[in-house]
Amino acid sequence: MRITYDPTADAAYVMIADRIADGAAVQQLDPIVTPGGLGEVVLDFDAGGRLLGVEILNAREVLPGSVIDAALRHSSSDGQRTAED
Repeated sequence: MRITYDPTADAAYVMIADRIADGAAVQQLDPIVTPGGLGEVVLDFDAGGRLLGVEILNAREVLPGSVIDAALRHSSSDGQRTAED
């Protein structure tokens, strides 16, 4: 399992599967609004109905700060991911 975070979009992604090939997420269950309406959650499934990953929107409001701090950073402008120290 791996967690990435895009600070520009304030979105986190929890990758459940080891790898998610392009086009593998063929069905999404969205949006699931968090209690209090603080954020939204989107579930990605493959063709077999297996959960691949979870996207969390407005992540800073929904996730503990320690999770955001430990996540790999993803810049939506350059597509590069870097690990934060």
